[in-house]
Amino acid sequence: MSNDGDRELAIVMDSGRAAIVAIMQAGVVTARDVENLRRTVTAWRAPTREEADALWALETSDAKKCAEWTAFFIEAITEHVVWQARPTGVVNEGQGEWLIRAADRAKSLNALALLVNVLAEAHRVPLWFLAAVKSRAAQGWPGLEEARRACEAEAAIAA
Repeated sequence: MSNDGDRELAIVMDSGRAAIVAIMQAGVVTARDVENLRRTVTAWRAPTREEADALWALETSDAKKCAEWTAFFIEAITEHVVWQARPTGVVNEGQGEWLIRAADRAKSLNALALLVNVLAEAHRVPLWFLAAVKSRAAQGWPGLEEARRACEAEAAIAA
């Protein structure tokens, strides 16, 4: 890539990280913010590690998050972990460790949903990763029991 192309990519990546930090400072994630993040962070490439770390920081922050945040967060981090590096579809040891550490810091439903999504999309993960995800699901992270009850109630209504 040319030096001009490298500079353009660096500017785009910096603007993505800056957009995430600005949202975190505002203390609220709106649907418009998510739309903007889709344009600046994931429109034509996978998020960088710095952007993925910033998205995790936003997830763990006290910012009020709109419903659209969950899908975006899961898609963006999955794209970063599963599809960005070669060989695609493979979560290596380092990526798995980074993902579990980040999820352990967040201890949120979104983090658990992300771990499950990575398992669903990846062609191969480290042997220990599935056990680690199951272990987190069994730990009863905040909101997990309420989500289970809501799913059971929805299933009962549908039946």
